[in-house]
Amino acid sequence: MRQTRICGFVVSCVICLLLLAAGCTRPTEQAYKPEPESQKAIETQVKIEEAVKPEVKPQETIKVEVKPEVKPEEQKPTVQLALKFAADDSTTYKVVTEIEKSVKWEGPLPKEPFAFKGGVTGNRVEMTFTQQIQSVDDKGNAVAQIEIKELKYLGKVKDNVVMDFDSTREKDVNSPLHKLIGQSYTIEIAPVGQVLRVVDAAQAKTAVEGNTAANKTALALLSPDIIKERHTIPGLPAADKNQLRTGDNWSSIKTYSFDMMGAKSYERVYTLKEVKEENNRKVAFAEMKAVPSSEMAEELHKEQAAGLFSKMFDNTETYSGRLKLDLDAGKVKEHLEKLQTEWVVVDPNPEAGKEPAALRMTAMRFYSIEKID
Repeated sequence: MRQTRICGFVVSCVICLLLLAAGCTRPTEQAYKPEPESQKAIETQVKIEEAVKPEVKPQETIKVEVKPEVKPEEQKPTVQLALKFAADDSTTYKVVTEIEKSVKWEGPLPKEPFAFKGGVTGNRVEMTFTQQIQSVDDKGNAVAQIEIKELKYLGKVKDNVVMDFDSTREKDVNSPLHKLIGQSYTIEIAPVGQVLRVVDAAQAKTAVEGNTAANKTALALLSPDIIKERHTIPGLPAADKNQLRTGDNWSSIKTYSFDMMGAKSYERVYTLKEVKEENNRKVAFAEMKAVPSSEMAEELHKEQAAGLFSKMFDNTETYSGRLKLDLDAGKVKEHLEKLQTEWVVVDPNPEAGKEPAALRMTAMRFYSIEKID
């Protein structure tokens, strides 16, 4: 009877894993066809990528904390937290995006449940690019040409590396992904850090067309949603709320989908910690702490059925970040955000005297951009 209860727990966990196996890795907007020996792994990766693709939304409700009245002579001056653009200006950045999901079986059973396959699935993309401003309109929005200088891509499916590319390695010169080096695309970006649209990426897409896994990955890196996510700076306040003093707060809402674990919405609360001189320039430093948000509850209610499964698990999470902005130049010096969440379910009826079996799942989202010249 006790073995039957454990088997019931195992079956439930296996069903969970089979469903979760449909989602995690990005980028790829379309399924690519790898060489025969890696076909199955790549198709699995593509399905996973589609399922957990985070919603790309413009920043939403912005809130600024109202401070108690302070005498004018005690007030610190406001600073404007916004990007500034000038025609012909050129800046080089390095951007890193990473998405990962892992599944691990823990327990006293002599072997893992039948058909269980754990491990880490995800990808990491590092791109160094030059951003040259072509024009600026009367609203401060800029059309910028992005030229790819360096690229690294690492993709895994259940601990198996399915793609490993580094444009600085001599052995990777003949990879279709290497054709991205030197290619350009054009975007329109607003002072609030939001990419308004992808103006043109046709020439770069033509350069990497093909049927291999590497070709499809290169094309996915040039998809509109991936480009927008790569170049959007999420930590800046709305245009009408960007005059701030040290200690002021602002916030925005971000929603992620975790497949069968449901969708979760977070309020990212930023605090302007200090403004100081650094190398003869005025620099603003801000920190971000995110908390689960109820503001999107009505929309998330529509996904309640998918999220009911998550109620079987205990959940812990952390979501934090920081922003460093050159106020004189109106350029981001550094910005990063990291979300780490974990779900654990434990067998409620373990064998007497033995450690209960458990299923542990984690998900991670990471974004960073750094000015390197």
